[in-house]
Amino acid sequence: MTIKLKKILKYLILADLAFWSGCGLVSPVFAIFIDKNIIGGSAVVAGIAFGIYWTVKSLLQYPIGLFLDNNKGDKDDYVFLIFGFLTAALIPAGYALSTYPWQIYILQFFYGVSMAMAIAGWRALFTRNIDKGMESSEWCLDEALLGFGQGFFGLISGLLVFYLGFQTTFFIGSFLGVMSVLALLELKDEIGKDKGIKIVNIIKGLFSK
Repeated sequence: MTIKLKKILKYLILADLAFWSGCGLVSPVFAIFIDKNIIGGSAVVAGIAFGIYWTVKSLLQYPIGLFLDNNKGDKDDYVFLIFGFLTAALIPAGYALSTYPWQIYILQFFYGVSMAMAIAGWRALFTRNIDKGMESSEWCLDEALLGFGQGFFGLISGLLVFYLGFQTTFFIGSFLGVMSVLALLELKDEIGKDKGIKIVNIIKGLFSK
């Protein structure tokens, strides 16, 4: 069976695969890293870090989604996606360079912000460009591939940490995240035709009711 996808869907899925594969390297060993490599690190620190990320992401994601819906066209979604994925891609490298819990907490805050932006932008672009009558299969294709990427890299994350160490493993995770952004840049001509957006409008939209 041949799978035919629009260019924009193809690169959104490739970006998703690369980004979440990087997450698959980091997530399984993150709590162990905090316990072993962070001064004062413990299960409590790992739990707080986890809570900061999800709280920030959850609080921001809906307002950002509203803002993107109120701005017609794809370019605002694309800008948020690029900025969000790029910022999030640098977070694992930040972990590798951290020493104290407060540094991890700050990184988790920015991770939550960046992922709220990225997911809102990605889903807007994917939903708007999905092929009519192929909604279930194209969504499931993305979920299957990113699940495979997370699963495979999750399987080898422990081995990489054992042989290469946490720092190298986390830098590889960041590299995969950056690769996702490079995939998205292939869409700049497709999306660049939309009317540009102004930073001031982004700020206003984020804080509007």
